Amino acid sequence: MAYQEQQLQEISKRFQIYGEILHAETLKIGHINETYTATYDQGGTRVRYIHQKINKHVFKNPAAVMKNVMRVTTHIRKKLEARKVRDVTRRSLIVIPTRDGKSFHQNGDQEVWRTFVFVEGVETYESVQTPQQAFQAGRAFGEFQHLLVDLPGERLVETIPDFHHTRKRFSALQAAIDKDHYNRAKDAKEEIEFALKHEAVVDVLLDGMAKGRIPERITHNDTKFNNVMLDVLTGEAMCIVDLDTVMPGCALYDFGDMVRTTTSPTLEDETDLSKVKMQMPMFKKLAEGYISTAGQFLTRAEKSHIAFSGKLITFEIGIRFLTDFLSGDTYFRIHRAGHNLDRCRTQFKLVESIERQEEAMQKYADKL
Repeated sequence: MAYQEQQLQEISKRFQIYGEILHAETLKIGHINETYTATYDQGGTRVRYIHQKINKHVFKNPAAVMKNVMRVTTHIRKKLEARKVRDVTRRSLIVIPTRDGKSFHQNGDQEVWRTFVFVEGVETYESVQTPQQAFQAGRAFGEFQHLLVDLPGERLVETIPDFHHTRKRFSALQAAIDKDHYNRAKDAKEEIEFALKHEAVVDVLLDGMAKGRIPERITHNDTKFNNVMLDVLTGEAMCIVDLDTVMPGCALYDFGDMVRTTTSPTLEDETDLSKVKMQMPMFKKLAEGYISTAGQFLTRAEKSHIAFSGKLITFEIGIRFLTDFLSGDTYFRIHRAGHNLDRCRTQFKLVESIERQEEAMQKYADKL
């Protein structure tokens, strides 16, 4: 992901950005796309934009991804403007069109690039620092779902089909264990055993959706805490980012991933497992924030699985990391040997912590 200055000089000319690009820096965020922050001189003022190359191995239909992104961001912005909300340009991503009016540029090498306005005066965190931050994360993602309840038009494209289909994720793990192509199963015996013992949780939400008890929603599907931008002065959640996986889904998957990434004091690849735990004060604030906005549309069946969703999605992400480790690290970007196995171990330790507190978690959510 080394910064290619000449390449970005060329890319910058393809978008409706006026001024001279001064420099760019690599942003080491996320596991998937290649991201740069670029500074331009516009009439003596320095203005920043985000240039991002979409990972076509993960997102095989970039045009569909960008169609979803444009529909979602345009709808959110219109609703915020109708409410006369301040700072609209900091509360929803703004896509900069190409010179020929498209939402992305595809170059001769078939690379797909897009550009966003850089949101100033915000910061992101890899892990939650305070219960108030957990509240803000819950409120922001709940509001995001709420704003999209009435998105008009056809169903959004599934940018990664079956992204949260836990049964298929589990089947992929079983196949990776059977193949053991890289002879790594011996290094993950305990993790494999843990995964197989938890098969019973895999189909709970899928069955609920199949039988119509749990409705399909438009969801973010990657609600890590670092996908919420917080105002540097007030701490208020301003903007939700990383919209590539916004598509039809289950509201509980979003909340479950928030539990996974906001209630433990560690990063998702923590190697000291004694630090990994679900913190009830964080969960309470997260649930309060989420219900304060999402509670306007959630059904009783959805609310009754609030605590379970945290366990399920943490388990699902854990088996995805384990599958990738066994399959040669082909999906998630790694930074060291065994990185995906470390990530898996952290998730499974958090699953155990949630299981011990699941009943108390749900009792609290029921009161909200």
